[in-house]
Order: sequence, then C-alpha cells, then structure tokens
Amino acid sequence: MSVYLYRWGKLAFRRKWIVLPVWLLCFMVLGGLGAQLQKPMTDDFSMPNLPSERATEILDKHFPGMSEAFAFDAVTGTYVVGAPAGQKLTDPANRQAVAAMIERLEQLPIVDHTEPIVDPITATEEMGCLTAQPDPSTCSGAPLNVLNESAPDTVAYFSVPFTIKEFADVKPEDREAAYAVGDDARAAGLTVEMSGSLPMEQEMPSGKSEMIGMAVALVVMIVAFGAIVAAFVPIITAIVGLGAATSLIFLSTTVLEIPSFTTFLASMIGIALSIDYALFIVSRYKHELTVQDSAEEAAGTALGTAGSAVVFAGLTVIIALAGLAIVGVRFLTFMGLGGAVAAAFAVLTAITLMPALLGAFGKALFKPKLPLIAQHDPEDDSVVTNGTRVARVIAKFPAVTMILAIVVLGLLAAPALNLNLGLPGEDSLPKSTTVRKAYDLRTEGFGEGSNGVLQVAVDLADTPADQRPAALNALRDKLMSYPDMELVTEPQMSSDGAGALINGIPKAGPNDQSTKDLVQSARDAEAALHEQYQMSYGITGTTAIYADIDHVLLSKIVPYMAIVAGAAFILLILVFRSILVPLTAALGFLLSMAATFGATVLVFQEGKLGLISDPHPLVSFLPIMLIGLVFGLAMDYQVFLVTRMREEYVHGSEPTEAVVKGYHHGARVVTSAAIIMISVFGSFLLESDVTAKSMGFALAAGVALDAFVVRMVLIPALLVLLGKWAWWMPAWLDKIVPDIDVEGSKLREIHRNDREMAAAEL
Repeated sequence: MSVYLYRWGKLAFRRKWIVLPVWLLCFMVLGGLGAQLQKPMTDDFSMPNLPSERATEILDKHFPGMSEAFAFDAVTGTYVVGAPAGQKLTDPANRQAVAAMIERLEQLPIVDHTEPIVDPITATEEMGCLTAQPDPSTCSGAPLNVLNESAPDTVAYFSVPFTIKEFADVKPEDREAAYAVGDDARAAGLTVEMSGSLPMEQEMPSGKSEMIGMAVALVVMIVAFGAIVAAFVPIITAIVGLGAATSLIFLSTTVLEIPSFTTFLASMIGIALSIDYALFIVSRYKHELTVQDSAEEAAGTALGTAGSAVVFAGLTVIIALAGLAIVGVRFLTFMGLGGAVAAAFAVLTAITLMPALLGAFGKALFKPKLPLIAQHDPEDDSVVTNGTRVARVIAKFPAVTMILAIVVLGLLAAPALNLNLGLPGEDSLPKSTTVRKAYDLRTEGFGEGSNGVLQVAVDLADTPADQRPAALNALRDKLMSYPDMELVTEPQMSSDGAGALINGIPKAGPNDQSTKDLVQSARDAEAALHEQYQMSYGITGTTAIYADIDHVLLSKIVPYMAIVAGAAFILLILVFRSILVPLTAALGFLLSMAATFGATVLVFQEGKLGLISDPHPLVSFLPIMLIGLVFGLAMDYQVFLVTRMREEYVHGSEPTEAVVKGYHHGARVVTSAAIIMISVFGSFLLESDVTAKSMGFALAAGVALDAFVVRMVLIPALLVLLGKWAWWMPAWLDKIVPDIDVEGSKLREIHRNDREMAAAEL
C-alpha cells in the first residue's frame, strides 16, 4: 500500500491544479444539493418487537386510534396551568381564565375540532372531587391536583388534539400560535406552559462548538508546526471533509428518515479525524523536507508512510461505526453510518486533497518559522525530547508504570457500577424551555411520577362478563401493592366492554430505575392474573417504551463489542503482523472504556465537579455509541504510535530500543492529535442540549484516558515487558497474512535502489 500511496502523493502534488478544482467542484455540488433538497430529520427512537407493542395491539383492538399518540412522530400537546401564588385555580377569576383559554383554543385552526377539549376544573368537578376531602380511589385520575396535601387545586393539565399528524410538519408559526393561546391567562397572573411534541423545537447544532474546537486545534498545530500557514492546511481539509459529509447526509434525507443526532456525531467525528489525519501527514512531510531536496518526493514519502497509517486507522473507525448496523437498531444504524461517512471523508481528504495542498504551498508551507516554537524535529534521533524522557522512564520501570496506569483507570471505573440509562425526555431539556417548565410545574402539582404515567391496556375478551369487574379490581390491587406506585386510576372501559385502560402513576420520574423496575414487575404479574381471570394486558406510554429501549440497547452492547473488536483485531494483525499487540490494544481499550463510563457517571449522573446543575441518567444510546467511537479513535493512536515502534523493530532495533525510538518519533504528533480531539469534543459542553454535553464530555474523557494513560503509558510498558514476543506471530499465520507494508519497508527499498542507481550512473 505504501508504494501506491507514494505514487499517488507525487501525482497529486504535481497535478495540484487539477485535484484542487475537482475537490472544489464536488464540495460545491454536494453543498448546493444538500442545502436545496434536505428534508427535516426525525427524533424517532422506535424499535420493532418491544414488549410495549402488546399494549398497542390491545388499544388498537378496543380503543381505535388511541395508540397513535405514542408514535415517536406523533404531534401531541398538553397545557399545564398553575394558579397565582396564594390562589387556587378553582377561584372564580382563575377558573374563568382557564375556560377562556380553552375557548380560544377551539378557534385555533391547527386544533382538531372534531374532538372535545376537556376543561380540567369542570372535569374534576364532574368526578365529584371538588370537595374538602376528595376520595383517592376515585380522584386519582383528576386533571386538577386535588390530592396534593400542601397546595391542592393549584395545578391542572389538559390535552389538545391537533390536525397536524407528523412532527416533521410542525412549523414555527404553529408553535408560536399554540403558545400564544395562553397569553391572556398569563396576563391574569396564571402560569401557562406546554408539554408534548408540538412545542419542542428541533435544535440544530449552533456551530459555536465546532468553531471553538477548530480554534483550539489551530493553536495546537501552530505549536506543533512552528508555522501559521502549515497550521491552516489541516483546517482546510477539515472544513472540506465535514462540509462534504454533512451535505451527503442532508441529501440522504430526501429518501431516508435520518435521526437529527446524526449530524452532531458526524460533526464531532469529521472535525477531529480530518484535523488529526492531516496533522500526521503534514508532520511527516515536514520531516521529509529536512532529509530530501525534492518537495514532491517529500510529499510522496509522507503519504506512503503516514498516509498508510491514516488509511488503516480510518478503516478501524469506519468498521467500529458502521458496525452499529449489526446491532439492529434503526436510529443507531443511521447515526453510526453518518459517523462512518464523516470518517471516510476525513480519510479521503487526507490522502487526496492534502498532497495537492502540499503541492500548492510547496516548501513555503513552513515559512516563516515562528521563533521559540517547534524548533526540534521529533524525527531527529539526536534530539532528546520530552517524549524521549517519558519513554526512557517507562522502559526503566515498566512494571511500576503498568500497575499505576491500571490503578488509575480502575479507580475511575468504579462509579460505572451505578450506571443508569434513559432516553432524553422533557426533564432533560433546558430549564428555559416551555416544555421543561411544564414538566417542573406538573411535578410540583402532581409529583414527578405524573410525567411518566404507565398506561395499562387490558384485554378482557376471554374473561366472562360477570368476572370482569373482579378481574380489574384484582389488577388495580396488584398495581397498588407495589411500593413504587403512587396512584392507580379507575378503569376506563371500551365501548364493547371487553377492554379497559388503567393509568398507573409511579412515585419517581420516567427515567428513575425504580420506575423501570416497576414496569417489569407489573408485567411479570400478568401470568398469575391471566391464569385466574383469563385476562391479558400490556403496559405502554413513554416511560414503558423508553424502559424497553434501554433494555434492548444494553443487551446489544456485548455482541456489538465482540463483533467490532473481532473485526478490528483481524485488521490490526494485518497492520502489526503480531498476535499480542492487537490483544494488548483491545484489553487497554476495555480499561479506558470502563474508566470513561465511570467519569461520565460521576459528572452527569451524580453531578460532581459542578459541570451541570441538573444531573440525569445517561442517555440510553451513549454507551454503545461511545464504545464504537472511542474504540475507533483508540485504534487510531495505537496505529500511529505502535507502527513507529514496529518500524524501528523491523529495521533492526532491539525491542526496548524500538519502543523508545518509536515513542520518540510518535509521541509529539499523537499528543497534539489527542489534544485536538479533546478540544473538539470538549467544546460540545457549551451546547445547551444535555445529550450533546454528555456525549462531548464522554468522548473527550475517553480520548484523554485512552491516549495519555493507555496508549502512551500502559501499552509501551507492556511492550517493554513482552520484549521480542510482542512482535511474535505463528509461522503458519505469517505465511497466509498479506504484507500490507504500513511501515513503508518497500518504499525504503525503492529509495535505496534509486540512490544506488544514481550512484552507479556517476
């Protein structure tokens, strides 16, 4: 491979004024088509064959149309109204304000006027619950908080049916009109907020995080290269690569429903990888310019050596991300493929656009040199760098450094035992949004569990008619027997009398582990009730559906890791021609992954360090996405650092000496690359979305721990301890594994032959 990339690098360098316009044309065409043809993305986390689908089937059978509200793209809206301080909603003026708001809603064009809007105060009165001591058995489902002991009759809610059927069709003016309905009530002193999907805005990445990440990357590269012009070249490839990747994703929305989170992941991966890969190639090009007279030869050699590592590092990332399709979860598949597209463009720009840019700048790329910055070439063996000093310490005390690294990672990993997962809900939104305010107001009035109602759909078709009341009472008694259940409503019967709907209100919120356990316990009770009454039921609602998704995602982690790690293990055998090096790479990843989970739990679930003011469970798909992303990035550093060690070993150095020399050559560029990655990912902590924050932090922590603790401490220590056995490979396997020549041995042979021929001619 090194020979082919060497030849291409020279060609692209020479034909730069062909390659550059071709890239510019592709960039403009993709960008134009993506901008003009893109369609709205979705937030559909649905999966097939979930346990909650049983309830959907019962609802469709006995309550036609009711299950549509649980679809991820359904348009729903619930108004939550609070009384002024010291007053009640049942006070005449406040009651009139609520009634007037409902009258105004009935005039709104986007409201479905074929279905009635129920006044919560009137409905509560008709239930016989506006009394001094309302009966919990009959008033548990009242839409006014009559059962609140400290402040009864102060909060109410009511749902509104809309004519808009899909979330993608909601326009900004629809949200504004729906929110403005409560303006008169607000002017009268009431608090009016709105929950549901209609008031939710699909926030696109602001771009601020990407810009900050690029700015930090620019500073790092100025220090690494000692020249401003050279530092801008990787930024150019990052902009082109990310722009092309996101444009292709936008273009795909014309034929596919793409999750909105896809572009966020593509942005993080695209920026970080594009800059990293360009950094590796430009660093090698800088060295080659010091030992060769021809800039074209230097570019070809840089691409043939560093470019080979880039290709295989990129393939590892692509395998890890595209491997998410194996999980069989639709939204994860698209997220992974989006990241894989960004990684592919990062590789393409590095090996095609970069040599053309090097040709455009030539030797002027590193002129003028900045004083006091990057004076030493890390490729110069005569210079003792900080990397050399660290490598010598590791080589002198390999067992001690290995144990220290493992202890640090183990201590950080401990909090991961308390990992709690949940999909982003209304409680994870910024506190400034009306949806979050509605969630908090409803929690204040009805308890947090009221935001995560469990809807129990009951099928009584096989239950004798005279036993149906007893069956429903037995079910209600069973549900109320659970300590984590706050209230259970009276059953709502279907028109045919063979179906019922019961709402269970947990004590804790939708993402609390006790609520998820409650869902499972209630489902487990079905067998005994069915045996006694021939009654069957299912549990649905947002809380139950999210709990099902959490369970599915957790169950997919182990097979996903096995498949991706297996594929990457084979790829690394090709790269390193060793069994133990890929094995140590995989084991090191497991340690860094556990430590990353622990650190993320500490910060986002337990609220340590004060980075967030509102701790929540980690988003359900974060672990599996984190595994894919960090695994790919970890193997990047493994390839870039250890290939230099193998290169030294192959060319005659003793095992320990090869580790020290390889560390000397690779430490600076790997450190720069890791700092860039950490900066890009860490900048997403500035986003308002808690999912973006947690993903950005987890990726930044994962890169920091894997690069600086595992790849630059633990792995070198292990290689020193293993000695020559680190590079051992069974003879039979050595014969059948193709030699892809990542370390550039064939390229060196070509250069040696060229020098010998030139000397012979003289």
